[in-house]
Amino acid sequence: MNRITYLLVVICLSIFIAAPLTSNCSAWAAENETGAGPAVVEHETGFYYTVQKGDTLWDLSQRFSNSPWQWPELWRENRQIANPHRIYPGERIRLYRRKGAHRFGEINKGSLPKESLPLEEESLPLESVKFYYVAIDQVGFIRKEPVKPYGTIYKVRKEKEMIYEGDVVYIKPEDNISLAPGNRYTIYRTLKPIKYKKTNAYIGIQHYLTGVVEIIQQENQFAIAKVMRSYRPIKINDLIMPYNRRLPHITLQKSQKGLEGQIIEGEEHQAMIGDRVIAFIDKGQQDGVKPGQFYNLYYEDEHRVKTGSGNKVVFTPVDFGEFLVIHIEKSTATVLITRTEKEFEGGTKIRTPGQ
Repeated sequence: MNRITYLLVVICLSIFIAAPLTSNCSAWAAENETGAGPAVVEHETGFYYTVQKGDTLWDLSQRFSNSPWQWPELWRENRQIANPHRIYPGERIRLYRRKGAHRFGEINKGSLPKESLPLEEESLPLESVKFYYVAIDQVGFIRKEPVKPYGTIYKVRKEKEMIYEGDVVYIKPEDNISLAPGNRYTIYRTLKPIKYKKTNAYIGIQHYLTGVVEIIQQENQFAIAKVMRSYRPIKINDLIMPYNRRLPHITLQKSQKGLEGQIIEGEEHQAMIGDRVIAFIDKGQQDGVKPGQFYNLYYEDEHRVKTGSGNKVVFTPVDFGEFLVIHIEKSTATVLITRTEKEFEGGTKIRTPGQ
């Protein structure tokens, strides 16, 4: 083989090898152009917007913060965005809320397409925003009739007082219940009946979730299971019910008009309730309450006039906080306190925003 022929062979082989590599690079670039931007870290909790074609941080800042000049703050909240001038459809952007605002910002309706107009005058385009709450599986609920258990934890290997993730437990199944290997169950306990403080009227039974077990072996009169998750310390005599995974993303929805009720109490029965606390309200599915709705906390002072008729004067109600519904039952709901100007007690009044 002479030198010229050798060079031609080398050039041809180089083109043959390089062609697929060039093709792959082009495909990667096209993929990024069509929206394969960095994903949001799944363990974060907060509000997220899914980028649509044509969106810019400038426009999103105008839509959700009422000013396009807030776009650097939006970029700062989203460190996964390398270049603020290039965001991609399908990418999720974390939104931040202005302090003291019950919404993300006023919306210029004329600047939005008809299909993305807000559901009410003061709301944002709800269908495009989701709240991610990664601990959704561990929030409990109040129900008038308690859940029928599938079994009871009656023993733990190594005789421990408190049971945690990784421990092996023994479960006594209820009559006619088969606990098959591989099946998962939510561990819970029921607490004392809850009643209204003023009227003593019955509200329901709190179901306090403590973890998740997976059956690894079934015997004649018991089952052996491994604790896969422990939300809180698990105890002997805790019950189990079928595990149904809840999705961590909650789509924001329009609040039910004219709703009024009250906070029942905090999930952990704390004396005072504050920001980021899980609590229960005395309104549920039958009242039009849905996950993803916002409602306000409010108070109204009263004063009895000393002279004249002696009638009570009720002052104008004042909103001092808000919460997001994250789980519903027929007559109650589980909520996350997203903002409050002060701590408050069970019995605090709630209402639809803007009433």
